[in-house]
Amino acid sequence: MKKVLSGLLALLILLILPPAAQAEELAVECQSCLLMEKTTGKILYAVNEHEQLEPASVTKIMTVLLVMEAIDAGTLAYDDVVTASAYACSMGGSQIWLKENEQMTVEDMLKAVCVVSANDCSVALAEHLAGSADAFVARMNQRAGELGMNDTNFLNPTGLPSQGHVTSAHDIALMSRELILNHPDIRRFTTIWMDTLRDGASALNNTNKLIRFYQGATGLKTGSTDSALYCLSATAERDGMELIAVVMKAPTSTQRFESAKTLLNYGFAAYALGEAQPPAALEPIPVHLGELSCVTPKLGGNTMILAAKEKVNSMEVQIALEESLEAPVEAGQEVGRMTVTSGGETLASIPLVAEQSCARLNYWQILGRCLRTAFMAG
Repeated sequence: MKKVLSGLLALLILLILPPAAQAEELAVECQSCLLMEKTTGKILYAVNEHEQLEPASVTKIMTVLLVMEAIDAGTLAYDDVVTASAYACSMGGSQIWLKENEQMTVEDMLKAVCVVSANDCSVALAEHLAGSADAFVARMNQRAGELGMNDTNFLNPTGLPSQGHVTSAHDIALMSRELILNHPDIRRFTTIWMDTLRDGASALNNTNKLIRFYQGATGLKTGSTDSALYCLSATAERDGMELIAVVMKAPTSTQRFESAKTLLNYGFAAYALGEAQPPAALEPIPVHLGELSCVTPKLGGNTMILAAKEKVNSMEVQIALEESLEAPVEAGQEVGRMTVTSGGETLASIPLVAEQSCARLNYWQILGRCLRTAFMAG
């Protein structure tokens, strides 16, 4: 029986989700919102998600992201000491009241940013990392561009009001996902409910009330100003699935948190994340005129499937591999497909690729192989 997939099947989209945002209207009280699943980056619900709005201190997600990227790259360390400049100390708003030339570790300043949204520490970290706040803002916008945050223009590392400092619920979700997906150590700070600095002299109470009152809450960042109103990027994890709920321009702090809870509750109730794997070991594929007699296929795409709960719980997997290949074969070359279905619906079509390269035999190698075969036969 032929194992080769048709060209049409090979063109199927890798992951298909129902259009949740259009399928149900949720009772959220804000101007813009979005719900995203972390692993796949799929959007489960959205309203006005590309509207450019002031993010207030939710801006600091990008500030924290750049700090964490520097730490994980080894160019910055938690125990590095940061000296507060007069400019950093002048920020106002949410702060821990740094004094000029006061020194504090990166870890303690990062904690202050994540827990109490300290503007002074945000600027001090920015200056320490980039040399100046302006240079750091340039990095923020460069990174935003790399992440596809096309609705965003940052003018400072804090989110304090500045004409033209805007982003969107969509873009906040993108940078939130980048932070929690690739820098999970940030949870050490974003899940703190109460803590202290300066040997207990400075108390910290998290501005994100969901950390205490919502099951599975993992972060992430609040923000509010008179013009931005109340904003939030809320993250939570249950049963191995982490969701990002972004709320912008809610009229009150309570409505901000309640809207985020509504989004998260919807996601956890309706969707699940499951992993699809081949039902058996993938058989090697013979290679004609290759230096190797066969190549080993392997999965070449994301095997995590996000879908409605009932579909994830009844997934079926079919494997379709090429019966044979002609050399040369490149490592990573597609050699088949793993199709994941549920109730007759295709949830994913994941490529199967060659694990190793296989060069084509040259004339003398082919001749030598023929002579050896003839000799053995004789």
